[in-house]
Amino acid sequence: MAGDTIGDFLHPKLTWKFLLRLAAVALTAYLIFGYLLIPCIIHGGSMEPTYASTGFNFCWRGAFFFDKPKIGDVVVVKYEDRVFYLKRVVGMPGDTISFYEGKLYRNGQQVEEPYVKLPSDWNLPPRHVEKGHYYVVGDNRSMDIDIHQFGQVAAKRIIGAPLW
Repeated sequence: MAGDTIGDFLHPKLTWKFLLRLAAVALTAYLIFGYLLIPCIIHGGSMEPTYASTGFNFCWRGAFFFDKPKIGDVVVVKYEDRVFYLKRVVGMPGDTISFYEGKLYRNGQQVEEPYVKLPSDWNLPPRHVEKGHYYVVGDNRSMDIDIHQFGQVAAKRIIGAPLW
Protein backbone atom coordinates (compact mmCIF):
# COMPACT_ATOMS: atom_id res chain seq x y z
CA MET A 1 0.00 0.00 0.00
CA ALA A 2 1.07 3.52 -0.60
CA GLY A 3 2.50 5.26 2.43
CA ASP A 4 3.43 2.03 4.29
CA THR A 5 6.99 2.31 5.53
CA ILE A 6 9.10 0.70 8.17
CA GLY A 7 8.56 3.82 10.24
CA ASP A 8 4.78 3.25 10.18
CA PHE A 9 5.35 -0.30 11.39
CA LEU A 10 7.77 0.67 14.16
CA HIS A 11 5.76 3.70 15.28
CA PRO A 12 2.08 2.91 14.70
CA LYS A 13 -0.51 5.58 15.11
CA LEU A 14 -2.25 5.29 18.45
CA THR A 15 -5.79 4.85 17.24
CA TRP A 16 -8.61 3.13 19.11
CA LYS A 17 -8.41 0.25 16.65
CA PHE A 18 -4.71 -0.25 17.36
CA LEU A 19 -5.22 -0.02 21.15
CA LEU A 20 -8.06 -2.56 21.04
CA ARG A 21 -5.89 -4.99 19.06
CA LEU A 22 -3.04 -4.47 21.50
CA ALA A 23 -5.37 -5.10 24.45
CA ALA A 24 -6.72 -8.28 22.79
CA VAL A 25 -3.18 -9.60 22.22
CA ALA A 26 -2.18 -8.78 25.81
CA LEU A 27 -5.29 -10.45 27.25
CA THR A 28 -4.81 -13.55 25.10
CA ALA A 29 -1.15 -13.84 26.17
CA TYR A 30 -2.15 -13.39 29.82
CA LEU A 31 -4.77 -16.14 29.60
CA ILE A 32 -2.51 -18.56 27.74
CA PHE A 33 0.61 -18.08 29.88
CA GLY A 34 -1.28 -17.49 33.11
CA TYR A 35 -3.70 -20.41 32.99
CA LEU A 36 -3.03 -22.86 30.14
CA LEU A 37 0.76 -22.93 29.78
CA ILE A 38 2.71 -22.56 33.01
CA PRO A 39 6.50 -22.28 32.80
CA CYS A 40 8.28 -25.00 34.80
CA ILE A 41 11.92 -25.26 35.78
CA ILE A 42 13.00 -28.88 36.21
CA HIS A 43 15.32 -29.35 39.19
CA GLY A 44 17.11 -32.51 40.23
CA GLY A 45 17.58 -35.79 38.48
CA SER A 46 14.47 -37.71 39.51
CA MET A 47 13.17 -37.99 35.92
CA GLU A 48 16.50 -38.83 34.24
CA PRO A 49 16.99 -40.05 31.56
CA THR A 50 13.42 -39.24 30.37
CA TYR A 51 13.94 -35.53 31.12
CA ALA A 52 17.23 -33.69 31.69
CA SER A 53 18.12 -32.93 35.30
CA THR A 54 17.87 -29.20 34.76
CA GLY A 55 15.84 -27.48 32.13
CA PHE A 56 12.81 -25.48 31.17
CA ASN A 57 9.43 -26.79 30.10
CA PHE A 58 5.82 -25.68 29.97
CA CYS A 59 3.01 -27.38 31.86
CA TRP A 60 -0.02 -27.88 29.61
CA ARG A 61 -2.96 -27.50 32.00
CA GLY A 62 -5.41 -28.61 29.33
CA ALA A 63 -4.02 -32.16 29.36
CA PHE A 64 -6.54 -33.36 31.94
CA PHE A 65 -9.56 -31.11 31.27
CA PHE A 66 -11.57 -33.97 29.76
CA ASP A 67 -9.61 -37.00 30.91
CA LYS A 68 -7.88 -38.12 34.10
CA PRO A 69 -4.20 -39.12 34.32
CA LYS A 70 -3.50 -42.74 33.40
CA ILE A 71 -0.83 -45.21 34.41
CA GLY A 72 2.45 -44.25 32.72
CA ASP A 73 1.55 -40.58 32.16
CA VAL A 74 4.19 -38.00 33.04
CA VAL A 75 2.45 -35.29 35.04
CA VAL A 76 3.28 -31.94 36.60
CA VAL A 77 2.74 -31.96 40.36
CA LYS A 78 2.33 -28.67 42.20
CA TYR A 79 4.36 -29.09 45.38
CA GLU A 80 4.28 -25.57 46.78
CA ASP A 81 3.04 -22.20 45.54
CA ARG A 82 5.40 -21.92 42.53
CA VAL A 83 7.31 -25.22 42.84
CA PHE A 84 6.46 -27.85 40.23
CA TYR A 85 7.87 -31.35 39.69
CA LEU A 86 7.60 -33.84 36.85
CA LYS A 87 6.62 -37.35 37.97
CA ARG A 88 5.22 -40.52 36.42
CA VAL A 89 1.86 -41.98 37.49
CA VAL A 90 2.34 -45.59 38.65
CA GLY A 91 -0.79 -46.07 40.76
CA MET A 92 -4.47 -45.17 40.44
CA PRO A 93 -7.05 -44.76 43.22
CA GLY A 94 -7.72 -48.16 44.79
CA ASP A 95 -4.39 -49.72 43.69
CA THR A 96 -1.85 -51.20 46.07
CA ILE A 97 1.72 -50.13 45.26
CA SER A 98 4.93 -51.68 46.55
CA PHE A 99 8.59 -51.90 45.58
CA TYR A 100 10.77 -54.94 46.15
CA GLU A 101 14.47 -54.85 45.22
CA GLY A 102 13.75 -51.78 43.11
CA LYS A 103 10.93 -53.38 41.09
CA LEU A 104 7.44 -51.87 41.02
CA TYR A 105 4.48 -54.05 41.98
CA ARG A 106 0.92 -52.90 41.37
CA ASN A 107 -1.79 -54.99 43.03
CA GLY A 108 0.77 -57.76 43.60
CA GLN A 109 1.89 -57.97 39.95
CA GLN A 110 5.34 -56.84 38.83
CA VAL A 111 5.17 -53.97 36.33
CA GLU A 112 7.56 -53.72 33.38
CA GLU A 113 8.93 -50.18 33.16
CA PRO A 114 11.09 -49.69 30.05
CA TYR A 115 11.64 -46.00 30.91
CA VAL A 116 13.51 -46.86 34.15
CA LYS A 117 17.16 -47.12 33.11
CA LEU A 118 19.09 -46.77 36.39
CA PRO A 119 18.93 -49.78 38.74
CA SER A 120 17.87 -49.51 42.37
CA ASP A 121 17.54 -52.00 45.20
CA TRP A 122 15.29 -50.37 47.78
CA ASN A 123 12.07 -51.79 49.16
CA LEU A 124 8.75 -50.20 50.06
CA PRO A 125 5.99 -52.13 51.82
CA PRO A 126 2.56 -52.22 50.15
CA ARG A 127 0.67 -48.92 50.22
CA HIS A 128 -2.97 -48.48 49.29
CA VAL A 129 -3.74 -45.51 47.01
CA GLU A 130 -6.67 -43.62 48.49
CA LYS A 131 -9.67 -42.35 46.57
CA GLY A 132 -8.90 -39.00 44.93
CA HIS A 133 -5.14 -39.69 44.91
CA TYR A 134 -2.50 -41.01 42.52
CA TYR A 135 0.84 -42.65 43.22
CA VAL A 136 3.67 -40.83 41.43
CA VAL A 137 7.44 -41.34 41.34
CA GLY A 138 10.35 -40.27 39.18
CA ASP A 139 11.92 -42.46 36.50
CA ASN A 140 15.31 -42.32 38.21
CA ARG A 141 14.59 -44.88 40.91
CA SER A 142 18.20 -44.87 42.09
CA MET A 143 17.28 -41.65 43.93
CA ASP A 144 15.57 -43.36 46.87
CA ILE A 145 14.51 -40.07 48.44
CA ASP A 146 12.10 -39.58 45.54
CA ILE A 147 9.73 -42.33 46.68
CA HIS A 148 9.55 -40.93 50.21
CA GLN A 149 9.21 -37.34 49.07
CA PHE A 150 6.28 -37.99 46.74
CA GLY A 151 4.39 -41.26 46.46
CA GLN A 152 0.68 -40.65 46.96
CA VAL A 153 -0.53 -37.18 45.91
CA ALA A 154 -3.99 -35.66 45.81
CA ALA A 155 -5.50 -35.42 42.33
CA LYS A 156 -5.91 -31.65 42.75
CA ARG A 157 -2.10 -31.29 42.99
CA ILE A 158 -1.67 -32.78 39.49
CA ILE A 159 -2.08 -29.67 37.38
CA GLY A 160 -1.16 -30.87 33.89
CA ALA A 161 1.39 -32.57 31.67
CA PRO A 162 4.72 -31.35 30.29
CA LEU A 163 4.37 -29.81 26.84
CA TRP A 164 7.47 -31.60 25.50
